[in-house]
Amino acid sequence: MTRRILVSSHAHLLLATALSFAIAAPASAAILHYRAILNGPNEAPPNLSPGTGVAEITIDDVANTMQVAASFSGLLGNTSACHIHAPTSVALTGTAGVATTTPFFAGFPIGVTSGAYNNTLDLTLATSYNRSYITANGGTTATAEAALLAAIAAGKSYFNIHTTTVPGGEIRGFLQSFDPTPTAKSSWSRVKSLYR
Repeated sequence: MTRRILVSSHAHLLLATALSFAIAAPASAAILHYRAILNGPNEAPPNLSPGTGVAEITIDDVANTMQVAASFSGLLGNTSACHIHAPTSVALTGTAGVATTTPFFAGFPIGVTSGAYNNTLDLTLATSYNRSYITANGGTTATAEAALLAAIAAGKSYFNIHTTTVPGGEIRGFLQSFDPTPTAKSSWSRVKSLYR
């Protein structure tokens, strides 16, 4: 009987140790990917700009970062502003106030008709947001981050490039979730199979 109690005590000790390691283990980051196809017809109101572009947003919800990568060309005017607007009332349509830095992301190419951009924002810093967005969403960067990530996930945010010719926004696109992992449809093998 004594031996059985000792085994039981050891089992409890092992279980408690295992649980403490599980609780102390760092959280696993969720890396979220969103893409927007940028063009004039996506604007509100739509315009006939020949400009096009793509924006990809990569969010690390544990590191609290948002990588912003964009490329664009063919704009009618020179770039004057670029940011993310959120939230619209309805997913994939409408307009909203500016959520991120204004008038443009730090280092975004201004005064050009084509260009590329890649930068990572620290979502814990007030400098990553429009001040009025922080105020309207709880008054802290933590609540602003939660609101922005919720708007992006719900399809209620858009990436917008403004120009001197179309100051209200020349090209924009709603951010939508995508899987950046190559698939058979987009692999080189698939491309080669089209020519056999």
